[in-house]
Order: sequence, then structure tokens, then C-alpha cells
Amino acid sequence: MRCFRRQPVAWLLLSLFAPTLLAGCGSLQKDVDVVLPFGPSQLVVEAYLEPNVVPRLAVTETQPYLAEVAIPLVPDVTAIIIRPNGTRDTLMYAPTIDRATRKGYTHIGRRRLNARPGDTFQLEVYDKQGRRLTGTATMPTTVPIQNVEWRFNNETGNQRRAYVLNTFQDPAGLGDAYRFMVHRRSLLNDPEVEYTVQDRLTDGQSITLGTSYEFRPNDTLIVSLFHLDTPYYNFLQSVQDARSANNNPFAQPSGVKSTVTGGVGVFTVLSVQRQNIILRE
Repeated sequence: MRCFRRQPVAWLLLSLFAPTLLAGCGSLQKDVDVVLPFGPSQLVVEAYLEPNVVPRLAVTETQPYLAEVAIPLVPDVTAIIIRPNGTRDTLMYAPTIDRATRKGYTHIGRRRLNARPGDTFQLEVYDKQGRRLTGTATMPTTVPIQNVEWRFNNETGNQRRAYVLNTFQDPAGLGDAYRFMVHRRSLLNDPEVEYTVQDRLTDGQSITLGTSYEFRPNDTLIVSLFHLDTPYYNFLQSVQDARSANNNPFAQPSGVKSTVTGGVGVFTVLSVQRQNIILRE
């Protein structure tokens, strides 16, 4: 005798009405407009002082995350640099793009900057809305490049590559940081190598920073070594973290650690040593 297993009533109903249920799933979709919070606009400054260079900086203001891409200029801003002797230099508002560096500026000084290691400068930026931004920066000591060398691998033809090493002496005392960069042919090009380090494990020692095997014979390179103070180092690290978080939908938002107060941005005095090399075999 043949036996039959009775199907549960629920399964029978599901099989009968499944097409109808699936067809109606479209009505379950709902568009939700997410309102992103945005507080009052803040002043944003980017100011890098260099010895024997006329001071220039860029002042803008923060914009909503999804705002149209535009340069938010603030024409009524006053920018003042206070030198170590107390002299106050009011910069001229003259928005321009430097053709040599391809960088944009909104304010420019009237005379070259006389800066020595240990000199402290101050920045004041304010507008007619009552917003005020301030910053203080001290020029780090000069850390000379002691030696730049390169070595080629054992490959031939198009696989022939070299790495570059940069050696320098870290001053005694914790708190020093460095930015290592290698450009090919011109500083206007994006760096082939760029990273920052601290001296937490190498205080007072000889430090060697290097690259991987990525350069060809006869490449013309510009090796740069920046000596950074702690606020500028933290700013650079936070910018990198913010970029990484912005490109990762699963990452937590990361804020920028500004070196200024009353706004957003960076104010620092650069201390850099450079050396040009040609990778001869």
C-alpha cells in the first residue's frame, strides 16, 4: 500500500500566494531623506611659513558635506602675522593661483619672512561676522640630510629598479617628527613616496628612511626631509585618517586635528632640507 505524507496547510498557502506576495514587495520600498546636521560656518586657514619667502595663506570657510563644489572665499577677512619681535604684518587680500606652484592663496604679505629655528610666530584671522581664528607656530631646528644613497636590484631591462635611503641624525629629546618625500623630476608632481614618522623609538639616534624598489636608472629625484613639530605632525596624521574614513563606508568618522583655535586648519613654519639626485648605475 502506498503512503502519502500530508503537507502542512501553511506551506500549501505559502506556495499558492508566494507570487502575489513577491509582486507586492515593491510597495515596501521607501525613500528617506537624511538631513545632515551643519552648524555655523567656521573659518578655515592653510598657512605654511617658510624662511626667506613672502608669507602667503588661504582663508576660506567650512561648507555642508553635500554642498556644490566651489571655493568658499571670504572677502571681508583680515589676516595678520605677528613676528617674533612683535611686529604685526597685515596681509593683502589678493586671491590668486601661483602658476609656479599651482597652489591657491587669498592673502599675501609685503616682505620676505626672516625666520630662524626657535622663532615663534602668531596668526590672527577675523571677519566682520565676529569670527576669529588664532594660531601659534615655532620653527623647528634644522635637521640636515647626512647621506642619500640608492641601490639597484639584480634584474635587467625593464625590471631594473632602485630603492633610495635617506640618513639623518635625530636631536636628543622626544617629540621630533619627520616627513619624508621623494618627487620625480619636479616638486609640482605628486610625490612618489610620502610618509611621516616620530622619534619615539629612535630618540637621539641616526635614522634612515627609505623607499621600495620603484625607481628606474637615470631617474632624477628630489629627496625632501621635513622636521615637524608635534601639532603639525598630528594634523597630517588626522588628515590621512579622515581621508581613509571618508573612502570607507564602514569606518567611523575621523576629525581633523587643527593647529589653530577658533576655526579649522593649519598654521606652521616649515623646516625642510632637500637634495637632488640622479640614479646612476
